[in-house]
Amino acid sequence: MSSLKVSDIGELATYNPESGGIDRKTNVDLIVEDGKVVAVGDALPQADRTLDASGRLVTPGFVDPHTHPVFAYTRADEFRMRVAGKSYQQIAEAGGGIKASVEALREMSESELKELTVRRLKRFLFTGTTTIEAKSGYGLSTDSELKSLSVIDAAAKELPLGIVPTFLGAHDFPAEYADDKQGYVDLICNEMIPAVSEQGIAEFCDVFCERGWFDVYSSRRILMCGHKHNLKPRLHADEFAPSGAAELAAEVKAFSADHLMHVSDSGIEQMAEAGVVAVLLPGTTFFLGKDTYAPARKLIDAGVEVALSTDFNPGSSSTQSMPFIITLACIYLGMTIEESFIAVTHTAAKSLGLAGTIGALLPGMTADLVVWDLKGLEEIPYHVAANRVHQVYKAGDEVILR
Repeated sequence: MSSLKVSDIGELATYNPESGGIDRKTNVDLIVEDGKVVAVGDALPQADRTLDASGRLVTPGFVDPHTHPVFAYTRADEFRMRVAGKSYQQIAEAGGGIKASVEALREMSESELKELTVRRLKRFLFTGTTTIEAKSGYGLSTDSELKSLSVIDAAAKELPLGIVPTFLGAHDFPAEYADDKQGYVDLICNEMIPAVSEQGIAEFCDVFCERGWFDVYSSRRILMCGHKHNLKPRLHADEFAPSGAAELAAEVKAFSADHLMHVSDSGIEQMAEAGVVAVLLPGTTFFLGKDTYAPARKLIDAGVEVALSTDFNPGSSSTQSMPFIITLACIYLGMTIEESFIAVTHTAAKSLGLAGTIGALLPGMTADLVVWDLKGLEEIPYHVAANRVHQVYKAGDEVILR
């Protein structure tokens, strides 16, 4: 049994389930055995390996619960179009957006797609993220969606990064179904979901429930079909308008409803009653140059647990930095530093069904930890867009950052 002692920790910041807040312990050590935390405190015994933190800040690794990393090429040309005045919807209607990514992904070989995806996924580790949720959704055909999930699975086996796969065939309507949207919903339910279930990689089924995309009726049908095939539900919800998606998330007891910039009061109330986690994506609002951020304060005050994520994707949010997302949450969502930190660790893990396993540095939990070139927790969002990660450990093993 391999053991590790992290000594001379200046501050260890972690979620405390008993108080529901953050413990900030100073001048402590931490012991890891067989990849799990076994003790935090003073005068702890020696271990097989020792990491001298030299008075630095130590935190759990971040959990990023909403990402789209499997795509062929970036869409930097769309950024140029947006800063020239085009909206996301206008670009999509002109053949850009998700549809542009679909064509490129379908044409790319699985081996080339895997190489690009692995290269991207490594970058999450550089800024302290040790677990992500990763969606398909840029294939929009049975073969290309299965290809995307296969790439996610191969990457998970190759990298020291926890990856939770999600099937997102209901991301948009492909060109061949532009005039037969019901036909595409039939394809998802009758062919894609059974094939995804048989493949055995995806854990979740997600739907882009929004006006102009998948309506509540179609979204419900897809999520119920996914549930029948052992795929847990989550939703893209109320990003552009109050579409009833938050209410649907509550109805199907989804693990999360994500985006929520235009969530209704009734949607918030029903999410709170059903225990649906709100995954907020301020990086998307920021990158699209919009002013309407998700109502984090209203959600929190209503009793909805809030997680944060990058929404890393090629079109509407190109960041992979959770520290930057914490900064945005503090400035634009009205969240405190402590609330934001819990949102990118414990609550993010909860939205993936992993609370109590990752997202905190407590005895019995996986030793995913970050050593920072910082003294205290408040310095993470304070140093805007600066990477102050010193070392990253995944399950007690050092991740080589290069």
